[in-house]
Amino acid sequence: MEERPLTGISPPGRIAAPGEGIGQDELALAARNHGLPLEALRYEVTPAGLHYVLVHYDIPDTGTGADWRLTVRGRLRTPLELRLRDLLTLPSVTRRVTMECAGNGRARLSPRPVSQPWLVEAVGTADWTGVPLRAVLTEAGVAPDAVEAVFTGADHGVERGVEQDYRRSLPLPVGEDVLLAHAMNGGPLPPQHGHPLRLVVPGWYGMAHVKWLRDIELVGAAFGGYQQATAYRVRQSAEEPGEPVTRIAPRALLIPPGFPDFMSRTRVVRPGPVRLAGRAWSGYGPVVRVELSTDGGGGWADAEVLPQGGHPYAWQGWHADWTAAPGRHTLLVRATDASGRTQPPGQPWNRGGFGNNQAQAVSVVCR
Repeated sequence: MEERPLTGISPPGRIAAPGEGIGQDELALAARNHGLPLEALRYEVTPAGLHYVLVHYDIPDTGTGADWRLTVRGRLRTPLELRLRDLLTLPSVTRRVTMECAGNGRARLSPRPVSQPWLVEAVGTADWTGVPLRAVLTEAGVAPDAVEAVFTGADHGVERGVEQDYRRSLPLPVGEDVLLAHAMNGGPLPPQHGHPLRLVVPGWYGMAHVKWLRDIELVGAAFGGYQQATAYRVRQSAEEPGEPVTRIAPRALLIPPGFPDFMSRTRVVRPGPVRLAGRAWSGYGPVVRVELSTDGGGGWADAEVLPQGGHPYAWQGWHADWTAAPGRHTLLVRATDASGRTQPPGQPWNRGGFGNNQAQAVSVVCR
């Protein structure tokens, strides 16, 4: 459907007032969505039930998927209508891809943008199996004047007063690793992850990976829909156009050592040698350096970073040894990728809370 205004039920985007705690609306979002329990960083491939989930509107009823149709239309030679069974007969590939929400870390900003209150847990890595998008577009025959592909999901709702289907676009030509994915970790897509068909765009934040994909339209001008031109823009004020959110900024996360306090999640470790380990990733290329501080940032030491192992879009393992002494400690970790991008000690603020990749801090008590 075309986007249309629907006023009176969807508040405008706003920034929390000084001292304002997380409200009922944000709690409702947090209950619907969920992040990766950080101890699950131990899995090289995240089990589907532990992978982060963000659903903008509702999980649509897609049935068994047997009657699902994907239309491919617009500026091309041959419009296509593909059922799931048609896609399953085409040559498929499997890509291991780390996916992260663009708003990961938003709840740590001050002042806080009012939205899904992520800390650092909105991430996961899965083996996605599907048909390369480029192969389908080649079959359809892309017209010379096509500049973008617009992807429409089956989820429908209202955001900031705009009634809409969830729609995003990618510039043409698309990368060879972009997938029309029909399987996750060797099984059918779970409902919350886009069953029966979704887009997977390696290296890009999660907003680009349109779920419950039902339509692809090739257009001759830049797509100006809400999720492209209004949402997912890095801006300092509501009035400026901002820059689009695209690729994932570098990040390293620590598997929490020891065992936790229930409420504060402060970690407790015993004195002596402690192996610290975690994962690091970037949408701009491999991570080439992970640094660890065990004294709150007073000094940094290099960890050992494991190679990508044939998975250029997946996170990398890292580890370092630490001798824990009695007392309280703040562990910090940060990553640098091959492009020279590194995690900042503090996050430059933006109105949507996007791309917040400041260095992770983990509180530890040794006793």
